[in-house]
Amino acid sequence: MSEQTKPTVAISERILDLLQAEGIETLWGIPDPGVQTLFHAANRRGMKVVSGHHEAAQAFMADAEARMTGRPTIVSGNQGPGVANLLPAAVNASKEKVPVVFLAEQRSRFLDKQVRRAKFQYTDQPRFFEPAMKYVGIIEHAEQAEDILREAFRQAMTGTPGPVYVEYPQDHLYQQIEDKPVLAPQAYRLVSQKAEQSGIEAAVELLAGAEFPMILAGTGIHIGRGHEEFQQLAEALQCPVIPSWGGRGVLCDTHDQVMAWGTEISDEAIKAADVVLAIGTGIGEPLKFGRGGIWEEGHADRKWIYIEKDALNIGVNRHIDVPLVGNLKDICPQLTTALTQRKTFERPQLLTDLNDLMVAFRQGVIDEAPDTYPIHPGRMIVEATRETPDDMIMVRDGGCTSLWEGFYHIFKGRDFLASSNFGHLGVGLPYAIGAAVATQGKRPVLLITGDSAFGFHTSELETAVRLGLPIVCVVNSDSAWGMEQIGFNLEFGEGNDVGVKWGDVRYDKVAEGFGAHGEYCERTQEIALAMARAWAAGKPAVVHVAVDAQANAEPPYWQQFASAYNNFY
Repeated sequence: MSEQTKPTVAISERILDLLQAEGIETLWGIPDPGVQTLFHAANRRGMKVVSGHHEAAQAFMADAEARMTGRPTIVSGNQGPGVANLLPAAVNASKEKVPVVFLAEQRSRFLDKQVRRAKFQYTDQPRFFEPAMKYVGIIEHAEQAEDILREAFRQAMTGTPGPVYVEYPQDHLYQQIEDKPVLAPQAYRLVSQKAEQSGIEAAVELLAGAEFPMILAGTGIHIGRGHEEFQQLAEALQCPVIPSWGGRGVLCDTHDQVMAWGTEISDEAIKAADVVLAIGTGIGEPLKFGRGGIWEEGHADRKWIYIEKDALNIGVNRHIDVPLVGNLKDICPQLTTALTQRKTFERPQLLTDLNDLMVAFRQGVIDEAPDTYPIHPGRMIVEATRETPDDMIMVRDGGCTSLWEGFYHIFKGRDFLASSNFGHLGVGLPYAIGAAVATQGKRPVLLITGDSAFGFHTSELETAVRLGLPIVCVVNSDSAWGMEQIGFNLEFGEGNDVGVKWGDVRYDKVAEGFGAHGEYCERTQEIALAMARAWAAGKPAVVHVAVDAQANAEPPYWQQFASAYNNFY
């Protein structure tokens, strides 16, 4: 076939071919002129095109979808201000290690390189994203689109996952390129990676010979969708499992091996552990880098096994005795098989005793939650989560609210979403929408959020209503920046805060304005009934709970949290 008669395809169609080859069926973004060709073609193919009200919120939604599917996701931004609006979510995705592709439109390549001043809606976009991205690719020529997008997916999904940036000039979308077969992901990038057998054997030796092994579990299990493989390994070992803050939900809170991080009970497990198996965690600052604080107690010669995708992370935060480099979805079954062939692990009596203490502690916290007026925020969490759907997805947002939720909520599910590494406020509602879209609206979503955090992206309530998503938002409302109140109280004493308090906002009324269901609670006994009505509403709902502002500013662990930026050791 001659060059003149080879079949061709528009760049916009080829981009969609590449996305669908990666299993991507959702386009997130605002339908600006630069992406309308792409959106129109995607809609014609039957893909989901979700348009919200702010690009950052759209990117947070894509972030949540990636966490719920284990696949890369994509969000678009219009040239100039639209792309600029993506930046907060790009930094968050970088810190949270989530493989989001930021697809940025730009003016024509001619104008981009033109020596002129004061060009409209134009800025040098890539330089703003480079510090946060694993890869920045600019499609200089239409024929480069496939190579650059494949490299973007390769970088996003290889080693430690993370976001990537791809920029295309708007005039490229209409160009034609040769129509060649689209490669499947495994044809051009690594999609699975087992550990070396020698490492598996060394890990088995340590674990089989341990008196009291334990597992430290992190966010990577959620992002990699390795829940089933992880649970099989944990249950084969019959040892304590301590999730990091972001790892919560890798096993449900009620699982009889789970010990909540930061409690005296989990501290006892750490002190007794002679071998630690770390999975899906950066072993970062909130965990004292695995070598400070509680880790200094107990076994001075404690051994560490580390399942980690990126070899460059081995030995940085602490010494690792047995590194297992690869994909946890591949390595966990390797290790489970090797361990069960070697030994049947019996549950230590200490684990049984610690689990009994953990169950009693958690139930005691709930039983003793104060019933006050104004509503105590801990009691609010108890009442709001007393009756929840079995297959619920949990999303958390806010400062003090996150601490209250973690202490007073026994989460019985698996899927838990939060900005746990970066602590980015305002992700909650977008995360809830992204999670609901990822599950095609078939699973209910509970968002527990502070009022300050909820205020960031309330316009996305309309998005949730338009899509008919089963989301219930519980707003812990103290009409203040609660976490910031803590800082002023510690530094200057109560009554000397500046800029912390703000006016009363009735989010239930705001919700009704967007077409959602609204509930307002100012007494403890009102919460359970309001939640029942919210779950039964058949549309997105907001339950506004007015809480005791002073109590809210003194959440569990608030002293430890307030000192986090000083000496974490």
